[in-house]
Amino acid sequence: MTVDLTPDPAVAELAARTAEFVRTVVLPVEQRVGGIVHSGGPVRQELQDAAREAGLLSPQVSPSYGGHGLDARGQALVFEQAGYALLGPLAMNCAAPDEGNMHLLEVVADDMQRERFLRPLAEGRVRSCFAMTEPAPGAGSDPRALATTATKVPGGWSITGHKWFISGARGAAFSICMARTSGSPGDAGGATMFLLDMDTPGVTYVRDIDTMDQGIFAGHSELRFDGAFVPDDCILGEVDKGFEYAQVRLAPARLTHCMRWLGAASHAHDLAMRHATNRRAFGSRLADLGMAQQHLADNEIDLETSRAMVMRCAWELDQDSNSAESARLSSIAKVFVSEAVNRVVDRSLQLCGALGASEDILVARYLRDARAFRIYDGSSETHRWALARRAVRRATRQQESAG
Repeated sequence: MTVDLTPDPAVAELAARTAEFVRTVVLPVEQRVGGIVHSGGPVRQELQDAAREAGLLSPQVSPSYGGHGLDARGQALVFEQAGYALLGPLAMNCAAPDEGNMHLLEVVADDMQRERFLRPLAEGRVRSCFAMTEPAPGAGSDPRALATTATKVPGGWSITGHKWFISGARGAAFSICMARTSGSPGDAGGATMFLLDMDTPGVTYVRDIDTMDQGIFAGHSELRFDGAFVPDDCILGEVDKGFEYAQVRLAPARLTHCMRWLGAASHAHDLAMRHATNRRAFGSRLADLGMAQQHLADNEIDLETSRAMVMRCAWELDQDSNSAESARLSSIAKVFVSEAVNRVVDRSLQLCGALGASEDILVARYLRDARAFRIYDGSSETHRWALARRAVRRATRQQESAG
């Protein structure tokens, strides 16, 4: 099997334009707002207008929706450059949760739903959220614990449940809401996805959850659904197949998180390198001291290893995004890259010393946001558990077939 990671010239050119855009347009805005867009405001519109003018808006969607139709390998190159600034993915409309929702809609939605929901989302005219996570003991790392219910009523469905930690919910135009249409919490099936306008009667915004990360536009919210009506034509895909469709979204979305965070880690490393090569201490440049050199070298190792893992998984996704191998590799990448990113940013802050702890540069902000990445989209522990189970099953089958 030949794994070709040579970038298409057009994709390489797009990545280069993205890098220039992020450094010249986005980073000054990011410094101005301190990397915080949790509360919203006009920053999103300002940045997306600039990205639209530069031809960089929603590069992941197909050209029929205004994008460049990037495959996973192309996204790896472009999204890392976008992620060089926390606000880069927001500017280019390839940030979570909208990016993952666009992918899901392109794959699963029907023509009417794509025009109604995907097109305005891809054009940056609206935002969306993905409403699956619930307070304990509901759905979280274990989606099968889903407790929100959808009951059949004339012409559609009535949704009742409690959601929390729904990223980007405040001000979103619609949600892709996961609700149970059959079975009970803990069952492997019985979930359905619904396209639900957020101004539907019965949908209540409860609060924003105060979190350590503030780089997600509109933050993370708590919602309640009390008999919210969804018409039949707003079922996404088929009834009772929601868990299957979730896999369409989750494996690629885990990897695109890795791509974007690699960009942030690379930026933190560049800031540390700049400081270390200019700061003099103990009679030499900081970069010439052995302990500082170890931090810099370990950053280089973590960054390059992470890129290799992302590209390997991206290649697999491009071959078959629904394969067991794609799921396995995306879990491996999520664990390794999320932890490597934290190591890189933490070392970079340490190298920058008091400057790193200050708000004069944004390494401390990157560290606060990156730390949460080890939990979001499946904690490291959840992925390790799933990987171990797969490995044990594989080893057991091999032993049984060997007699």
